[in-house]
Amino acid sequence: MLMPHLRQFGKPMTAYTFPVDSSTSRILKRWRRLAWMMDSSIRIPGTSLRLGLDAILSIAPGIGSLAGTTISAYMLVEAVRIGVPLQKLARMGANIAIDAVVGAVPVGGFFFDMFFKSNMRNMAILREHLGDRL
Repeated sequence: MLMPHLRQFGKPMTAYTFPVDSSTSRILKRWRRLAWMMDSSIRIPGTSLRLGLDAILSIAPGIGSLAGTTISAYMLVEAVRIGVPLQKLARMGANIAIDAVVGAVPVGGFFFDMFFKSNMRNMAILREHLGDRL
């Protein structure tokens, strides 16, 4: 978390002026790779549809959904570490919760995971937050 006494260029740092340093860049690179792997890494032949490991994991009742949610929660923890504002963290958490609840439904969860793509949505929220600093 950011401390109020930290300063950048003579002004107090907030979540909105958080610098993108090399560790943040590594986190973003890891996020892009994880979001793609979890939501869009597998193309269904003959269609433009893509699915990821999240959809595949949801085929295994209970444990598969738990594994996908755990990976998404890890990404949320990383967002906290780089200073994403609480409102955006709440949106990201809601995406994860919706994916976890609806994705746990045995057959419907698989199809839901093909179209909802919570990790890609969360990546878009992160891009929105960091803007041109990416």
